[in-house]
Amino acid sequence: MKSSPIIRPRASGALVGALALPAGLVPGLVFGLVFGLAGPPAAADPLQDPYGTWTAQVENDAVSTLKGTSDQYYTSGLRIGWTSGTDNQPPAISDLNTLIWGHGVQRIAFGLQQSIFTPRDTQSRALIPGDRPYAGVLLATMNLLSDTDLTRSVAGVQAGVLGSYAGGYQVQNGFHSAIGDTPNLGWRNQLPNQPILQLQAGRTWRFPVVSRYGVSVDALPEVFAAGGDFRTYAQGGATVRIGQGLDSDFGTPRISPGMDGTDAYKATRRVVWYGFAGVDGQAVGYDATLQGSTFRSGEPHVSKIWDVGEFEAGAAAIFHGVRVSYTQTWQTQEFQHAKSGLFNFGSLALSAKF
Repeated sequence: MKSSPIIRPRASGALVGALALPAGLVPGLVFGLVFGLAGPPAAADPLQDPYGTWTAQVENDAVSTLKGTSDQYYTSGLRIGWTSGTDNQPPAISDLNTLIWGHGVQRIAFGLQQSIFTPRDTQSRALIPGDRPYAGVLLATMNLLSDTDLTRSVAGVQAGVLGSYAGGYQVQNGFHSAIGDTPNLGWRNQLPNQPILQLQAGRTWRFPVVSRYGVSVDALPEVFAAGGDFRTYAQGGATVRIGQGLDSDFGTPRISPGMDGTDAYKATRRVVWYGFAGVDGQAVGYDATLQGSTFRSGEPHVSKIWDVGEFEAGAAAIFHGVRVSYTQTWQTQEFQHAKSGLFNFGSLALSAKF
């Protein structure tokens, strides 16, 4: 399968300096920012939406501005998800959401995602020292969403498996066989199976900037943190959008990690469209797909780079309840001696309401 990596353009300047903290403190500080320093969200409520939303998403390094980068590092991501309508959760779930985020328009979201990672040389059967290990990750996700007119807050849990049980070998080489492509030969060296449990939380703000002749510009700053035995990191970034109906959502979805506007949206005009560009920086405390098994020593591993970042650009449209979005992401290197340069991949998402 033509696939794609989880790496990120290097955060620089004040952002990197602010994130230059011991790995264990990074997510805690951002969780504190999200839950505490951010303060209560604005009181105004967005439009109610009784319909659930189904989403299918694929990310792949076959779509790249670099030559010869297909099937290396973060090579493929697949995701399906369902997001509820507003304010129709069971009382216990609604009370938990209110306890975490305060009052807002609430949703609950469930998803299943698979991410595949390979080394640069996929035609060697031998273990390649100093290159990213083969790994597959399969995660189920549950998120609680709380919206106001100007904020979207998300808290959730991910659980699953890293290793052969995630099906990376079967999906990648099965797809290669179906399209007549060369199989990747080193999957016998993939990381061993281990259970995954992650906690995550973040907030996105939506700040209108200017509106002229029916076209608007807004900014979406975001903070996010996750901790667990898959990836522990803190992230900060911002996106600028231009278009019509910008108050319909909080940006486009991404397969984690990355700036994620989530799958929830409610069109505020007949046709919604926008183009966007954004940048984020991450402080990475731990990454099992780079550093090897959490529970076993001596497994394939590389030395991670703690400060990584990315630049992304793309477009989205909503029409008759269907949202289509495309994002191109350029990422800096995640580990020492990576040879990808500014790696990049494409992300296509399709959502519909039922």
